[in-house]
Amino acid sequence: MENHVKAYLVRLRLYSMTFFKWLVIALSVGAVSAVVGVAFSWVLVWVTQLRTDNAWLLFLLPLIGIIITFFYQKTGMWENQGTNGVFTAVREGTGVPFRLTPLIFVSTALTHLGGGSAGREGAALQMGGSIGATAARLFKLDNYELRICMICGMSAVFSALFGTPVTAALFCIEVINVGVFHYSTLVPALCSALTAYRLAVAMGREPIIYALPNAPATFNFDMGTRTIILGAMCAAVSVLLCMGMHASSKIYKKLIPRPYLRGVVGGVLIIILTLAVHKIFGNYDYNGAGMELAVKAMSGEKIFPAAFLIKLIFTMITLGAGFRGGEIVPTLCIGASFGSVAGAFLGLDPAFGAALGLVGVFCGAVNCPIASIFLSIEFFGSDYLLYFAVICAVSNMLSGRFSLYSAQHFVVSKLFPMNNPNDKINAH
Repeated sequence: MENHVKAYLVRLRLYSMTFFKWLVIALSVGAVSAVVGVAFSWVLVWVTQLRTDNAWLLFLLPLIGIIITFFYQKTGMWENQGTNGVFTAVREGTGVPFRLTPLIFVSTALTHLGGGSAGREGAALQMGGSIGATAARLFKLDNYELRICMICGMSAVFSALFGTPVTAALFCIEVINVGVFHYSTLVPALCSALTAYRLAVAMGREPIIYALPNAPATFNFDMGTRTIILGAMCAAVSVLLCMGMHASSKIYKKLIPRPYLRGVVGGVLIIILTLAVHKIFGNYDYNGAGMELAVKAMSGEKIFPAAFLIKLIFTMITLGAGFRGGEIVPTLCIGASFGSVAGAFLGLDPAFGAALGLVGVFCGAVNCPIASIFLSIEFFGSDYLLYFAVICAVSNMLSGRFSLYSAQHFVVSKLFPMNNPNDKINAH
């Protein structure tokens, strides 16, 4: 009996020391990340408003492409793979240099200033990974702990920007290795994300909850069936999105080998498309991150049926040319605009269809069903949880092995039973 008590006390001491160690590290990383995330958010709001008030800034996009290329080449970061590079660094425990933080900060802001179609979460993940790696060096952590610390930073900046702490933590744990969830990372990642979230709120970054007044009050067979069909359609859109994003970069590199010229050509193409779209629709909804278009869709406004394709083309041209930013916010925009139209076709309320499409396409593109379900709760509340859970499950399975991120590893197949010892993942 005495030996059991001693063993229990030893384990209790070990768990307690580990808990408090990561509590201190996560609080520190979360605090720094909150400041960086809020500053980044303010800058993006400012440059977006500046672009809105001065439409002529669009014509600076080719020059911005040259400047971004220059920055990355002179800092020795041209071969950096962006978010994919951070995922690889977490998996291998190699870390990323701190200079990535100011570099992606400035480059993403410039992309938004010129009207390139890019998000902000790619920058958030890269800045967070850089902050986490720097903290790991300061705290003298080993390679395994470095991985956890980088996930803390990624979760924290993501949380500060989007106001979704639980989604941020779960996404950063779930996205790198599909099918594997490292529970040892949950406490540090969640603590860091919550710290950044609370500090961001204190600094004026209020989270946004989207209302869905015409959504069904209860789950029923008829609406559930329509949701399943919409989930299958969202999976198809997510596959198209992933294929398009990967193809655009390859096409640019094949046709335009010189990086500086790629930036110029991409900028010119965005200018031409923007002017054409403005002449036809009278707006600039497809420039920038595109969340404005997603909000319109979720508010029930009528959306042009091909809006999701137009946004996809804008994003492919922007990121493929070497402009910096992220893919997730454009993905949310594509999902919402598609869901609004497809949902109405299936007999759903367009605003509710937009919300389902936003979550469904996101889930299919990033292969993170748990994070996607929590995203729906933090964006729309828990009243419609069953519908969002259904669309995530369907879209996740039918999207197969396609992913926005080439560095994402499918550790467990979506097809085989989890106890199958002969799981031939690569064949599927």
